[in-house]
Amino acid sequence: MKITERIVDNAEQEGVILEYVSMSRDFSEIKEYVLHKGETIMGYTQKKECVPIRIEDIFYFEAVEGSVFAYTENDLYEIKGRLYQIEERVKWSSLRRASKNMLVNVEHIVSVRTALNGRLYAKMENGEEILITRKYAKEITQYLMEEDGNEGI
Repeated sequence: MKITERIVDNAEQEGVILEYVSMSRDFSEIKEYVLHKGETIMGYTQKKECVPIRIEDIFYFEAVEGSVFAYTENDLYEIKGRLYQIEERVKWSSLRRASKNMLVNVEHIVSVRTALNGRLYAKMENGEEILITRKYAKEITQYLMEEDGNEGI
């Protein structure tokens, strides 16, 4: 695959051109990435300040007692809405369902290890470990294998 780069005069001329014989999975993923790069979701700090959070910076979302929280490397934000609504909004991203009450960004997983009953523990870039339930472990494992080109984890 070739890459052609060109400097333009202003931001309005910036863009990406995809040239392909057929829309493969790789090109489709590139297209989705470009379309959504830098997309944000509004979150509330502990001081109740409303701030935009880049979706790719979120390590995971967790629903706790009717509230949804977004965890980044160092911060915690409350997100308005239900977890399923957030999941629908970020379906283009690398956030995947990890349990009934959690979405995890697989791009921020550094390692996984097996737990009892087919569950997984995922170690995140910030050192936190999260539990991936048996129901979603296979999907997470498949995603990680595809990204690394590995035969198994």
